[in-house]
Amino acid sequence: MKDDPLFYLIVLAVLAVTVILMTGIGGFARGGDWNRKNGNRMMRWRIIAQAIAIALILFYVWLRG
Repeated sequence: MKDDPLFYLIVLAVLAVTVILMTGIGGFARGGDWNRKNGNRMMRWRIIAQAIAIALILFYVWLRG
């Protein structure tokens, strides 16, 4: 696994989902103008990033299966 570049791509995708999720949750918790402008956008980006991460994980499992 450690020599597989696809594994590192999956780790990067999962970290991106985590960062986007934490930014969105932080914005919702803080509220205000930033949340009104960017709250829905952050959650849409999370869904897109999460779909990419899941597709990469499924592809990895399919290749190794």
